[in-house]
Amino acid sequence: MPPFKDEHILIIAPGSQTTLAQLGLPESFTPAQCRVSTHMFPAEKKGEWEPLKVRERKVTKRRSDVAPQPADGDTTMADANGQINMLDDGVDEEETYFEEDPTTEEGAVYPIRQGRVVDWSCLFALMTHIYNTLSPPFHTPILIITQPAWTAQDHETLTQFFFEKFKTPAFCLMDSALAVCYAYAAATATVVDVGYEKCDVTAVNDFLINDVGRGTALADCGGESMTQRLLTLLSSKGFTRDMCEQLKKSGICEILPPGTVMPGEAEVEDSNVNPAAAASTGANAAGLKGRGSIGGPEGGNNDPAGDEREGEDNEGVLDVATIVASGKTSEFLARKEREKAEKAEKAAAKKAAQEAAAAPKQAKLPNAKRVTASFHYTERRPLEELNQNGKRPRENGNQGAEGEAKRAKTPEIRDNADGTAAQPIQAPSATTNGQSHGAETTALIRRDVEVGVERFQAATGGLLDQTADAIYRCILSVPEVGKRGELWDNLIIVGNGSSVRGFKDALVAKLNSKYLISPSSATIFTSELPSTFTTPVATGANTPQPQSHLANPHHGAGVNPLLLAATTASNPGLAPPGQHQHLQAQLQMQQYQQQNQQPLHQHSGHGQTPTSIKLTKMPEYFPEWKDAGTEEAAFLGAQVAAKVVFVVDQGLSKGFMSRTEYNDLGPQGIHEFCM
Repeated sequence: MPPFKDEHILIIAPGSQTTLAQLGLPESFTPAQCRVSTHMFPAEKKGEWEPLKVRERKVTKRRSDVAPQPADGDTTMADANGQINMLDDGVDEEETYFEEDPTTEEGAVYPIRQGRVVDWSCLFALMTHIYNTLSPPFHTPILIITQPAWTAQDHETLTQFFFEKFKTPAFCLMDSALAVCYAYAAATATVVDVGYEKCDVTAVNDFLINDVGRGTALADCGGESMTQRLLTLLSSKGFTRDMCEQLKKSGICEILPPGTVMPGEAEVEDSNVNPAAAASTGANAAGLKGRGSIGGPEGGNNDPAGDEREGEDNEGVLDVATIVASGKTSEFLARKEREKAEKAEKAAAKKAAQEAAAAPKQAKLPNAKRVTASFHYTERRPLEELNQNGKRPRENGNQGAEGEAKRAKTPEIRDNADGTAAQPIQAPSATTNGQSHGAETTALIRRDVEVGVERFQAATGGLLDQTADAIYRCILSVPEVGKRGELWDNLIIVGNGSSVRGFKDALVAKLNSKYLISPSSATIFTSELPSTFTTPVATGANTPQPQSHLANPHHGAGVNPLLLAATTASNPGLAPPGQHQHLQAQLQMQQYQQQNQQPLHQHSGHGQTPTSIKLTKMPEYFPEWKDAGTEEAAFLGAQVAAKVVFVVDQGLSKGFMSRTEYNDLGPQGIHEFCM
């Protein structure tokens, strides 16, 4: 078989919502160049599929038949009369146009649900659409990233389809969790993949997947669960699912660590004053800012506004007789009114300056300290409901002043928070074969929407607890106890569902609060044990082995031999007569058996509970992935694996299945070549 080239390798990563694909491996690995929505639309013919929604539009046209002109160009009177009759007898005809609508998902069929294939015909049509779009050459190897929930029969079905449909020379299936480990360059790690409607938890040990205890397709643990939680909290305020989805993807939606106080709750707690302290110090219920009438420097009135009010009260004490006798009463009253107006203007200007000074301080607060915040919501609306300013058109056709002022009220389209009007964003028009049929029908409207503390409660429906329990059970099911500590220290969280701000930190905080123990507790009573006794450590490697009762001396009822050895090691005189030698022999026999027996399937308290939990950082080998994030790290790992398997190794280690091997073994042979 001739060697494969980098520019001929095809990688496809199917997902529940988005499918990633790329033809060719660049010199420096980059994010996927082709992103396709994982859905298809039923075509007019049963069993066929279309990548976009096709709409049928009928246009009525009036057709008139015109008589052909004579060859010599002369027209007789009879011909002219006949043409006039034909124009009068014109008929209406309907012409049908088919338009592709790239903006709608109406009637779409999703072949993958919760990580499982539910419609093979639709999935095959999607794979064919991607293959035809990229148009690879004939000698193209294909690598498919599989989901943990796919069964062995699913692998065989995919293998048969790609070999029979596209005649590929080489085919490889790679588990998504293993691809993530390739991207992170971690041989042993715990991979948590948070998807759209599910979550997968996988323990990888030396690039081998531990299938026992693996958490596959955990329901209600994906990004859709967070959207539904926000919808439950905000539906009473008029929020729709689309608004909650955009709120989840915005920067103001944040998952706070467990136990974090909400912004509004801290202020309420600070405002509460001890009644006994208020009675003894004279403080009022408003807090320390309000002072009592106790004498002293703090009891005086230092409020300038109070001085102004006091001055206003003193204005009432005037020498009325002198003012009347002077004959300038009107001038005096006018001057007093001007002074009052000036004082009111100064007070208003001072208040406005204080508010303006406090506004920047409020804006500088972090998102977790704000009670309310706003995000940009983009909505698609029909053009007939909108005018040039993004508002609804006038209901009546009157062009006068009354018609100009009277408009239909639309509470959905409000002005932005800065006072500017919501602006429409032009939507692309539907075309057929490069020609537009009809005017544009929709436009995008962007406006600001204010949200309260509900934006911090997207994961309060038990999502973090369920995910943390799945991680604990997955690591606990690894038979090699010595590897569990490394699995806890190499925790990898990927998937677009984990892109919500603060999700990874909140999940690690939940794991720490539920399962983490202090490292000092692993050495408890160490100083009290004899120096020849091996202490159980967090890895479980020195766990005491179960002993045979025939080899151990008999002790009295209720006597713990380990406790007796710990208390009598430093002072042998405290041991019962004849017991010290037996205890030493027992400890030596335990040490001998620990050296000659495997510690598999033997658990200790610290082996089951971690002493540290850490997130693994992806290496920065490829600068193109710094801005893309780590949510789609499985595709980077697939690129690394494809380079090794197809180009470097070239099938020597059976990393892929060739066309010849498929002809000999059939689809069932893919299990011998899967990564």
